[in-house]
Order: sequence, then structure tokens, then C-alpha cells
Amino acid sequence: MELGLKGKVVAVTGGSEGIGRATVQRFVAEGAKVAFCARRQDVLDKLAAEMRAAGGDVMCMTADASKPGEIEAFIEATVKHFGRIDVVVNNAGGSGQTAFASVLDDEWQNDINIKVFAQIRTARVAIPHMKKQGGGRIINLNMVGAKQPGAAMFPTTVSRAAGLALTKGLSKEVAADNILVNAVAVGKIKSAGQEKGAARNKITVEEHYARNSKSIPMGRMGEAEEVANVIAFLASDAASYITGTCIHVDGGVSGVL
Repeated sequence: MELGLKGKVVAVTGGSEGIGRATVQRFVAEGAKVAFCARRQDVLDKLAAEMRAAGGDVMCMTADASKPGEIEAFIEATVKHFGRIDVVVNNAGGSGQTAFASVLDDEWQNDINIKVFAQIRTARVAIPHMKKQGGGRIINLNMVGAKQPGAAMFPTTVSRAAGLALTKGLSKEVAADNILVNAVAVGKIKSAGQEKGAARNKITVEEHYARNSKSIPMGRMGEAEEVANVIAFLASDAASYITGTCIHVDGGVSGVL
């Protein structure tokens, strides 16, 4: 299926590993021009070299999504380098979850900065460029817990719920400018963070994935590439009448639509 992404300019935050890395790879495979950022230059450079070796037209730079000014500079650098910006994928942000009483004020603020304000800031900078060129796409990564929060899931579920509100409200405000804003809510996806969890529990990665898979209707954890496929779809011509929605990529684990 032709997605119509060839030549499009895509900016991906948190693009060095996991879902971000898979997203960069997918857009490069589709022929898009891709800018991506993260905090570690060595990891960025390695991925950039791999993508260029595969024929990709990419640009990368360090940026901490939690710090004012850095994520805005990344978006402006993308426009300066490629001359436009068609798609923003807000992927930066972890998934730390703990009991409410254990979360201090600075931890709340950092989580909100990296998951809410980072998305606000990229949109604030990218939207004027998208309006001038006749449209664009903003895709915000989220988690299924934002709709179905539980105990000991702080501060992430609160920040992610705010991200869904941002997605819905913004989608209505910029729809007339042909800027489509959507979210992708992930469930349990294989990642370096999951592997660290296995190490903390002193079990193998395979055992960790097997344990986590028991609560998933499909019986397995998802792959980062499966999330990237949905992100690419939302950025594509095939999703030209979809805005203000949230697609779950969770193997059926969520109890809500």
C-alpha cells in the first residue's frame, strides 16, 4: 500500500531507541526525510549513520524534551535543514509508575515537562509552518493507562491524560488548516526499559516478557515496529480524514475504547 510519505519531512522526538528508533526507520523506509532528537549524541549519530547507509535523508541533534527552548530549537532546525515540516511525532517520555505517596513535586514537574509541555512546545513551533504550507500532521505518543488509570501508576497516567486532552482540543482548533492531530496509546511494548525491569527483578528478558504477556489477550508483548506502523499510517494519505482520535496499540489489554 502506497502511503504517500515519500519526500515528506518528519520530526521525531525521543528518536534514538525503542518506538522512536523504529519510527525513524519506518519513515526512512517510506522515503521520507527524517529529523530526530534525543539526549545522547553517540546513539543519535549511530542511528543516523545506519539510516544514511540505507539511503535515508536524515538529520539529528541532541535535545532534552523536558527543558524549555531545546525542543523548539529542534523543530526550527528541522525546518531550516529541510525547508518545511510535514509531520511531528511526539515520542519523548518514559513510563515510570509508582505509588502516589512516593512522587515528589520535582518528579511531578519533570514528568509534566517531558510529556505535556514538550508536546505543547513542538506544536506551538510547528503549527505556523504547517499553516503556511497548507497542512500537516501531529502525532502524540501516549499510553492506555491515560484512559484507564490504576493504583501506583503515578505520575505517568496523569500527564498522559493531559496529553489526550491536548490532542483532542488542538485537533479541533487546527482542523480547518488541514492539520490533523492524533494520538497513539501503547500497551506493553518490548523495549530497553522493559529489559532493565528484567534485570532489576533478576530474571531473564524472556522470562520478563513471558510474565507480562499473561495479562494480554493476544498473549504477547508488542514490538516497537508495530507501533511505528500505526504512526506511519496516521501520517499517511490513507488517514486524511482522521483527527482528534486515539488508536490503541496494546494487544487488546485495555478495557476501554
